[in-house]
Amino acid sequence: MKHEGIDGIESFESPGKGRGLRATRPYRIGELLFSCPAYSHVLSVSERGYICEHCFTRKEGLAKCGKCKKAFYCNVECQRGDWAMHKLECSAMCAFGENWCPSETVRLVARIIATLKVQKDRSASEKLLLLKDMEANLDKLDNEKREMNEADIAGLHHFYSKHLDFPDHQALLTLFAQVNCNGFTVEDEELSHLGSAVFPDVALMNHSCCPNAIVTYRGTLAEVRAVQDVGQGDEIYTSYIDLLYPTEDRIERLRDSYYFSCGCRECKTKSKDKAKMKLRKLSDGPRPQEVREMVRYARTIIDDFRRAKHEKTPAELLEMCELSMDKMGAVFDDANVYMLHMMYQAMGVCLFMEDYDSALSYGEKVIKPFSQLYPAYSLNVASMYLKLGRLYVALGHPSAASTALKRLWTLWRLFMGRTTVT
Repeated sequence: MKHEGIDGIESFESPGKGRGLRATRPYRIGELLFSCPAYSHVLSVSERGYICEHCFTRKEGLAKCGKCKKAFYCNVECQRGDWAMHKLECSAMCAFGENWCPSETVRLVARIIATLKVQKDRSASEKLLLLKDMEANLDKLDNEKREMNEADIAGLHHFYSKHLDFPDHQALLTLFAQVNCNGFTVEDEELSHLGSAVFPDVALMNHSCCPNAIVTYRGTLAEVRAVQDVGQGDEIYTSYIDLLYPTEDRIERLRDSYYFSCGCRECKTKSKDKAKMKLRKLSDGPRPQEVREMVRYARTIIDDFRRAKHEKTPAELLEMCELSMDKMGAVFDDANVYMLHMMYQAMGVCLFMEDYDSALSYGEKVIKPFSQLYPAYSLNVASMYLKLGRLYVALGHPSAASTALKRLWTLWRLFMGRTTVT
C-alpha cells in the first residue's frame, strides 16, 4: 500500500523526546484516535486451546491443527490465514516434542522475519512508521541485555533454522532490540497476557505518567482511544508502564526498559507519592531509616515473587504474599502501593486455586485505593471491577455484583467506544 497516513493524526519531532504523534484535529474523551492491525503477533503457549492462534478470539470448540495438534483455530479460514506463520513452528514442534521451548520473543521475531521476506509494500500497520525504522537503542544496552539478545538469537537458530533464512547477526541484534523496546503485550479485559505483537504506528507514541490515550485490543487489532480531551496540535501520550507506583520506581523502570526519564507533570510534582507511600499510623511513627529499609525489602520481594511464579507452587506463592504483607504491614498502611501489589498477587493466586472467598477479600481491599491512585480512566481499575463482579456472582452476592459491574460499564463503554463522556 502507498503511504496514506492516518486521518487526524501525524508524526512529528517532539522536543526532547524524538519522534511522536500529535492530533491534527480535536478529539473528545472516548473517541478513537486510530487503530492499527498487528504487523506480526504470536499467541502465548499457555493460551493454546482456549484462543484462536490467528484472530485471538476466545471461544469453545476450537479446531486443532491436524499435524502438530498444538495450534487451535476458529475455523478453516483462520487456519489458512495463519498457515504462513504456523508452518514455521508446526513441524518443529513435532520434531522437538517436549524440547520445543523458544521464548515468546523468539517466536515473534521468527514471524517478523518471515513477514519481511514476502512483504513488498508498506503494510497497514506502517502508515506512519516502517518496522525497520523503529527505535532499537542498541548503544544503550547493558551487558545483561546484550547477553539476553545473544541467547535469543541462539534460540532462533536452534528452533527455526530449517524453515527460515536469517539476516546477518547485526541485523538480528537490531531486530531483537527493536522488538524488546517496541513490542506490546496483548491483553484481555482482565489484563491477562494473551500474547505478543508489534504495532509500528502505535509504537510512535511517547510516554507520559499522565497519559491522554490508552491502547486496548480487539483480537489482534490495537485501538488507541482518548482518555482526556485532546486539542488540535496536542501530542498524544500513552503509558509504557504500570502507573500505580511512586515516582522513583516509575523513573527507574523507564530508565531500565526504555532508556529515558519522564518529565511529565506527575513526575515533577510527585503529587500522589505521599498517598502511594502511606504509612501505618503509630504512636511515634516509623523512623525514616525504617521506611527506607522497608521500601528496599518491598522492591526485592516484588522481584523475587515475579521470578518465583515460574518455580513455586500456588500454595508457596500465596505464603510468599502473606509473609511479605505481614512484614511490610509493620510500617506500611494497607493502602500503600507495595501492600496493594502483594494483595493483588495474592488475589490472583487465590483465583487460580479457586479460593474465591479469599480472592474476594483481597479484591475488596484493593479496589478503593486503586480507584484513587490510578488515573481517572484506568484499565487496571476496570479489570478489578470485572474480577469483583464475577466473584460476587459466583459467591451469590447479586447486589454487590450489580454495583461492581455498573462501575465497570462506566469505564468500559469509554474504552470500547460505546460513548463519549459529556
